[in-house]
Amino acid sequence: MPFAHPPMRFSPRLIAPLAALPVLAGCSSQPAAPPPLSKEALAAVDANPGAPTEELARAVDEAFTKDGVGETRAIVVLHGGQIAAERYAPGYGPKTRFVSWSMAKTVTAVMIGMLIADGRLQLDETPPVPRWRRPGDPRGEITLRQLLQMRSGLRHCEACDPPYESSEVRMLFLDGRDNMADFAESQPLEAEPGSQFEYSSSTTVILADIAARVLTRSTDPELRRRAVADYLHSRLFGPLGMTSMVPEFDRSGTLIGGSLIHGTARDWARFGDFLRNEGSYKGTQLVPRRWVEFMTTSSPRRANYGAQTWLNRGAPKDDDPLFTARGPKSLFAMIGHMGQFVLVAPDRKLVVVRLGHSDSEQIPREVQELADIVELYPGR
Repeated sequence: MPFAHPPMRFSPRLIAPLAALPVLAGCSSQPAAPPPLSKEALAAVDANPGAPTEELARAVDEAFTKDGVGETRAIVVLHGGQIAAERYAPGYGPKTRFVSWSMAKTVTAVMIGMLIADGRLQLDETPPVPRWRRPGDPRGEITLRQLLQMRSGLRHCEACDPPYESSEVRMLFLDGRDNMADFAESQPLEAEPGSQFEYSSSTTVILADIAARVLTRSTDPELRRRAVADYLHSRLFGPLGMTSMVPEFDRSGTLIGGSLIHGTARDWARFGDFLRNEGSYKGTQLVPRRWVEFMTTSSPRRANYGAQTWLNRGAPKDDDPLFTARGPKSLFAMIGHMGQFVLVAPDRKLVVVRLGHSDSEQIPREVQELADIVELYPGR
């Protein structure tokens, strides 16, 4: 006769925790595994990128696909002067020219540095702006150094409200558009020269006009245009192999040096690598090393700005266009409207280019995606 088991009875105190076991088993402190990378994401990374391949592929992919970053159209990562990663959105490619917006400012600064090295300009003297040199004009105290560091004291308002009162908008699109330098140079002082920082595209157009004045005495627009274009191509773009570069000029023949130079993503990366190498390319010093050091040294009135170049250090809490909290402190950048970036991290032998279209709310999120790429490369 089989042994009969008595019916099993469970204490209510045991039933409650046992009932919870399936729920607890479904919970985990481990983060969910990331989705697999697409063939497109993996194909963007070189065989020897200098960083973990899958991590770099994912970081680049997220700069294109993550919610809230805007429209990324191109990314190029150079490590040690070689392409580590390169990717484009549909409709764009290696031959597409992208507008610089304010990245052009850094190009203009390099041109000014070359003219100083040529002995045609002096950093701490009043530049050749005729109206400023009239007796008694207080703008005669403005120096080239102050213009480069955005502390001229001129009444330039880059982001006024309403927008049509902005100096940049008026200069580029309204009453100043035919002779942008005349508009920018005619503005009065609102502060003592050198005393305060005021980011201004108008200031960079003044620098471009100064370059034209020392390269030709002619006021003929075509001759001014040709003099500056020839100088840029023969002294900078040509030696660097930046064959795609197209600078724009206004009707008076002044380079729109604060906003409008066009080039491929690879050429923008090449320019960033030239700066990473302190003005040297293939053993030739195109601009003095000390000039690049000047461009990337904090100005007296703004720790995160040098000479027409942004720096990843000392940024005010309410105005950090980079990622100061994440470093590296040696990183500097060319930054343009709507999310154009050339990031240069010399201690990591790194250049990261991002070109696209993001609004003001999306740009900070995109910047953090770019910081993720930079962090994959260890510093020295």
